[in-house]
Amino acid sequence: MDIIRLICAIFFPPLGVFLQVGLTSQFWINILLTLLGYIPGIIHAVWIILKR
Repeated sequence: MDIIRLICAIFFPPLGVFLQVGLTSQFWINILLTLLGYIPGIIHAVWIILKR
């Protein structure tokens, strides 16, 4: 299942975070990072997925 989340995190970072943690503060932080820059959103999403 982590492989699917990582693929989602590469193409649409908030989706990968949502699948991992749901509607928590990490999800909203990732949306903000993705809006500010696509790469920071990907890095944050991969970090959240691999951390848990």
